[in-house]
This record gives sequence, structure tokens and C-alpha cells, in this order.
Amino acid sequence: MFLFKGKGFWLPWNLLEGRSFTLFSCISVSVYVKVFTNSPFLVCMDLGLSQEEIIDPTYLWIGPDGKNLQGQTYVNLTATGKLMVKRFKESMSGAYTCTLSHKIIETDAQDETEVSEAYKFMVYAYREPDYTYKISVRFTTKECKLVANNKFFEELKRILDNILSDLACHVIEPSYKCHSVKIPKQSLLHELFITFQVNPFAPGWEEVCNHLPYDCEDETNKRVQEARDRIEEFFNKQTYALKHDFQALPTIHYVDHSFEVTRIDSCRPGFGKNDITHNDCASCCVVCDPGTYSPNNEVTCRTCVRTQIKQYGAKSC
Repeated sequence: MFLFKGKGFWLPWNLLEGRSFTLFSCISVSVYVKVFTNSPFLVCMDLGLSQEEIIDPTYLWIGPDGKNLQGQTYVNLTATGKLMVKRFKESMSGAYTCTLSHKIIETDAQDETEVSEAYKFMVYAYREPDYTYKISVRFTTKECKLVANNKFFEELKRILDNILSDLACHVIEPSYKCHSVKIPKQSLLHELFITFQVNPFAPGWEEVCNHLPYDCEDETNKRVQEARDRIEEFFNKQTYALKHDFQALPTIHYVDHSFEVTRIDSCRPGFGKNDITHNDCASCCVVCDPGTYSPNNEVTCRTCVRTQIKQYGAKSC
């Protein structure tokens, strides 16, 4: 997947009769390339030129490291000046500039004018965020000091982990509190407020990714969404069972419609979200810019104040 944002300007110039000169223009475009995929073809001309005849065109592509990209094995550079960067990595992020040089010939006067246009592409590696789901449910209990409350909670955790065992997902940060609840037109109730998170990185999750030809977060996100759906189905079945399988309500039972879920995004080290700088890819985890870093699964890149970070995707300061 990739996204574009185009913004350009032309430097003013005057046509001087009988004199050769260079016209320079600059167009800046932001491009977002998912890691381990090929970039779209970056075209070394604007829409206007693409509709015109171009005489003696030459193309000079310069990468973020300042080197000529002609002949580099990690790019596909066509004869018509189109550039594709293959198997994009965070270290490949940066400015890709192309200079298109060509001639304008005045047939009457046989004057040749050398013209150059420069195009700048800011190309950024991005990843999909890793998903974790925070889930909350409620169970009615006889009283808050009931010894069975804790035993029930431990058994619920065991059941949930068993539901997810084949998905390399697990339940993390489980907790509960008991509260007294006054519901309109009913007596005072005691309820267990239970919260936990469903995380796609259970022990052994790396094995899921070892044989994938693409980036692993697609697979882990798919699995954790499946885990979330299974857990919702489990609690929906509690409602059905209470209505159809029990003549008397159990001491601890599920509160109908209490299931709530919130998705929590995190980014891999070296990546972060920034909806101001990268508003066209606001939901993406975009590679950290030079001068910033991300050492863990935070959502934002930190600014490094001690040393000067020059590369993209730094994981430490």
C-alpha cells in the first residue's frame, strides 16, 4: 500500500531571445511504502510534461545517501526515468531526487534551449500498528467478600487462554474489582468489574512468522482479531446459557451486554505515529525521522537531545 501527497512550485524565469538557459523547477511529493514491499514507480516528470513531446531526455536519480542510483541492485530504473525501490526497508527512507534534462528546439531560429526540472520524493517506510484489544466485562456476584470470587476469576483466565491457545495469543494484565451497584427499580447488586487485554505475542509467536514472505504484523493482527471475535462469542454464549440452560441463576453470572472492547495500537521499535507530520498516513507507524528514536513498542518517536541521530528508524539515542 502507498499514499501520495503532491505539492510543487516553479521558480520564475524570463524567456531571453537567442540565449540558452536552464529552467529549474522543484516538486516535492511524500510517498509511504510498507516495509518489505516494492515502492510504486516514482515518475521523473509532472503531469504537464507527460502530455508533451520531450526531446533528448536524460534522467539523474540520487538516493538519500547522495549516490547515483543508476546500476544499484535494489532499484528498478527504467529508460523513461521511472524508479522503483525494491524490498523497502526503514534504512532506505529519505529524499529521492530526480533531475530531468531535455531540450526545447525553436525550429524557426534553430535555437536549442537546455531545460532541467528537479523532482523530490520524500519516501518513508511504514508498518501497520500491532493490535492489542482491551476488554471489559461484568459479572454479578452474591457479595464482594465472597471467597469464590477469586476462584472464579482464576478459572475465567484459564478458560480464555485455552480459547486462544492455537492462535499464539494470550490474555495479559487481567484484573478485577468488586463494586456495589444500584440499578433503577432494583435492589443493590454486587458486581465484578473484570478487565484484561488480548495480546498477539504469546510465547512462541515468532514461529508463526518464520515462514512468511511478508511482514509479520499482518499475520499477528489477523490472529488477534480472531482471538477478539472468539472471546466475544464466548461471552455471548453466557447470555444464551443463562436464558436457556439454567432454571436458577448461578451465584456468579455474566451481566448481559456488559462486553466492551477497545483496540490499542503500538508500533515496532524505530517506528511511531505522527498525524501532523504524516497526516496522509496518520494511522500508520512511520519510520522515525533523523533526530528521533523509539526503543520499544510506544506509539510515538522520542526526540534525542544527547546525540545527533542521522539515520531513519533509530531504536536508541
